[in-house]
Amino acid sequence: MERHDIETLAARIEGPVLLPGQEGFDEERTGFNLAVRHRPEVIVGAARAGDVAAAVVFAAAHALPVAVQSTGHGFSVAAEGGLLVTTRRMDAVRVDPESRSAYVAAGARFEQVIPEAARHGLAPLNGSAPHVGVVSYTLGGGLALLGRSHGWAADRVLAMDVVTADGRLRHVTPDAEPELYWALLGGRDNFGIVTGMEFGLVPVSRLYGGGLFFDVEQTPGILEAYGGWAATVPDEMNSSLALIPFPDDPQVPEPMRGRHVCHVRIAFTGSAEDGERLVEPLRQAGPRLLENLRDMPYEQSADIHDDPPVPMPWAADDAFLADLDGDTVRTILKHAGPGAALPAIVELRHLGGALARRPAHPNAVGHRDAHFMLAVLTPLTGDSTADAHAFLERVFKDLEPWTSGRFLNFMGHGDTADQERTRTAYTTDDHRRLTALKADYDPQNIFRLNYNIPPHTAR
Repeated sequence: MERHDIETLAARIEGPVLLPGQEGFDEERTGFNLAVRHRPEVIVGAARAGDVAAAVVFAAAHALPVAVQSTGHGFSVAAEGGLLVTTRRMDAVRVDPESRSAYVAAGARFEQVIPEAARHGLAPLNGSAPHVGVVSYTLGGGLALLGRSHGWAADRVLAMDVVTADGRLRHVTPDAEPELYWALLGGRDNFGIVTGMEFGLVPVSRLYGGGLFFDVEQTPGILEAYGGWAATVPDEMNSSLALIPFPDDPQVPEPMRGRHVCHVRIAFTGSAEDGERLVEPLRQAGPRLLENLRDMPYEQSADIHDDPPVPMPWAADDAFLADLDGDTVRTILKHAGPGAALPAIVELRHLGGALARRPAHPNAVGHRDAHFMLAVLTPLTGDSTADAHAFLERVFKDLEPWTSGRFLNFMGHGDTADQERTRTAYTTDDHRRLTALKADYDPQNIFRLNYNIPPHTAR
């Protein structure tokens, strides 16, 4: 690229256009996971949909691959070269209480949507952390805090505005461009850059939620009890279990400080009385270090997982599990319990319920028949990256007998651009359909820097 090419691009862009070494370049390319460092040739800080379209046209004319980053909270692939579009400046949010829907621009976060929806007794299908970007989370499926009760966030999408590889801004609905609608929801940014999204809200204003904290020595019994308990609860009960090595830090509540803890999380959409009754078998599984279950407004639902809002470096991977039997539990604890080779946070999320149902307008979100999702995250310090990747490889290799696939949004260690790893997020038929649609909408594979699905013309 020549200097006049960049000047021509900048003249068409309302937001900043940044090159390596310029002030603001490093800040613009940095996301929430500090282990992922994009190294693009040029960054376009989009301020409007027209900026995104101009950036894609420019990239195509100069044979540059395109990556996109909204808030950068989740896992992504480090872009080497090419053009990086950041969308954090596009953060408009509108809630329509009459239609029980919301519209968000590409860079909006759930922490903006939740209070606006709550004013009308409504809630989005956000995940455990409200500082996650709405669009990227939803395009990957969106495993919601209330997923068993209300399904995947992708299942509630009504319309999307998306810039495709030809530079066109398209309005995509289940009726207008149904194939692109199907592919985007689950296929993420392989098919274009979504600049805005409209989705349905659910009539939820309160929850019975919080957590039970046990010493990790009780984990084998708690896991066994949790697996049996999860098989009996109604769809209104949403839960997960995490093994967390808490630091010896004054900010950590004293009962957990410096201890390895088993944390059972609860988000029940029924009454507090029914919630108390349903949770009682877990209370009986062993003595608790702490309990903070309570009736709460949905606006406080982030307290349930209490995910840290501070950027940090980490590596992780995930798997959908068919079941949680004794062999599965022993394999998890062998690698990721208190004696783990590296410090690791292990999370099991109970699936089923509405997550297993076919939505009114189908999409590419796969493996709906899985019963649990397992994620393992290890913080990175110094030169620990290679060790962390090797550790995760061992964990999930041993879990293969019980694994039905991966969840794209939590897939995050090693070379996640690897097409074979991306393939595991889908059924065989869906992946074949996605590669054919990729050939229609992005035949030159411009959008290839994140979780790539290659174009293939065989249908």
